[in-house]
Order: sequence, then structure tokens, then C-alpha cells
Amino acid sequence: MSFELLQMVGDAQKKGAVIDVRTGDTVRVSQKIKEGDKFRIQVFEGTVIRVDRKQSHTERIVVRKVTSGVGVEKSFLMHSPLVEKVEIVRRGKVRRNNLRYLRERSGKSARLTQKDFDRKAVNELPEEAAEAPAEEVKEEAEKAEA
Repeated sequence: MSFELLQMVGDAQKKGAVIDVRTGDTVRVSQKIKEGDKFRIQVFEGTVIRVDRKQSHTERIVVRKVTSGVGVEKSFLMHSPLVEKVEIVRRGKVRRNNLRYLRERSGKSARLTQKDFDRKAVNELPEEAAEAPAEEVKEEAEKAEA
């Protein structure tokens, strides 16, 4: 019973459908930043070097980019309300989930081979798929309360 309750709470916290981000992808993440009482959108573009807990409400990606010769890595929770949008720019061909070896590389040796993919189809979420899980979770929560 308690596991089912935890599962329902976790599903309720999900944003709905999230695009399928894989390790090796070059992504553009738009994140809300609060400064004082104002919000602004900051974009962070880089290579996904790790994907954690896929299909969970705690799904996380680690994105790395090199700026002015300094490597910068940021971790994003995919279902966080602060993450506005995740857009896939390129798909890289990789054979592992954790690309830590890119930290020691620079220049051409840090490049990943590009795979062909349909950028428009990957970055679009069908409206029905995004709304359907949210409605089901609400109905299940109402049944559990009754």
C-alpha cells in the first residue's frame, strides 16, 4: 500500500511527457532564474554526459560545456518547475551511459560522432500524450482519497 502511495505522489509531481534525452546529445536547456522578485530565462547548451533515473520523477541529466577554456557542468532535474524547455540540437553516437572521459579531453578528441535524426520530431511532444498522464493521476488520487 505504501509503495503505491509513493508511486502516485511521484507521478503527480511529474510534468507529464518529457522529451527523450540520451547520453551524447547536445542539448539546449532553458532554465528559470529568480533575481529579486523577477524571473528570467537562462539558456545552457552543452553535451549530456550522464542520464540518471530515467522514467522516474527524479530523472536528472548532467550537461557539460567548455567556456573560455574552462569546463562547466550543470545538473538539471527534468521534472523541475524551473526547467522550462529542453531542446535536442544534435545526437551523438555513444556506447555508454557515463561520458566522464570527456573531462580529460579537449579539442577534436572531445568531439562525438553525429547521428542522423529528425530534429523536429524529437523535440515535439504530442499534446495528448502530455495531458493524458496528468488526468489519470488526478483520477487515481481522487479514488484513493475516497
